[in-house]
Amino acid sequence: MQKRICIIGLDKGLANEIKKNHFGPVIFHEMIPKFLVMKGKLFIERSNGVGMLPVDKVIFHGIFENDFDLLTALTIWGGDCFPNALGMMNCRLKMPCLARALQISHYNTKRGMIASNTEIKVSEQTVAKWGNWHCGENKARFNEQWLSEEASIIEPFFEGDSVRVVSIGDTHYQIKLEGSNWLKSIHDEQADFMEMDTDLLEDTLQLKQAFGLEMIANDYISSETGEKHLLEVNHIPNVTRFERLKEVYLEEVIRWLNGGE
Repeated sequence: MQKRICIIGLDKGLANEIKKNHFGPVIFHEMIPKFLVMKGKLFIERSNGVGMLPVDKVIFHGIFENDFDLLTALTIWGGDCFPNALGMMNCRLKMPCLARALQISHYNTKRGMIASNTEIKVSEQTVAKWGNWHCGENKARFNEQWLSEEASIIEPFFEGDSVRVVSIGDTHYQIKLEGSNWLKSIHDEQADFMEMDTDLLEDTLQLKQAFGLEMIANDYISSETGEKHLLEVNHIPNVTRFERLKEVYLEEVIRWLNGGE
């Protein structure tokens, strides 16, 4: 019997590339669908029409405001999911994910944390991070008095290059992040591939294994003096900014669909 897969979060172009390599029924949702887990089975609402259908495999790619419940349901279901549902669930909330990752990473510079609506006074450049979004959002830099609006992780402002180490399956890349100010991103037009730092790759693969993920992208600061700091773990790496990453992602998903062959 042909297995039904569900693709969630990808754009239609990438979803269609996957569909062409799956000889069976497909449910596709660009946004978070309705779902039900019952007696060990996963049901997802139809792409068109009313009702839900049982699903055998799930491909999930995206970060949505309301996706944590779905990731939890996929973990409870325990079926075939790419990437691993438990790993995604454990990484989805940004601050707890960083706290977990710092217990594992070699580059675990000590952080602090501040409650919401609380003042702090510092005499050096300091960065606060809050919320569960990525791509440079929900961050502040200050060097004197600062009032938090939300509970935030606080850390020194690390001088150096912002880099991302991406691992998809057995393929790995390092990207230099760029930006017009202190906030650097993969989306900046100057961001590009660079030579791999083998120490950062080792650290990334260690975190990838610890979280049980098939893909991961870790952001680091690497200074001229050799100091390195883990900034963030991304369980859903951007795969559309560079064609090379998109091709590797599609190859890995298709290989996974075909049972790893």
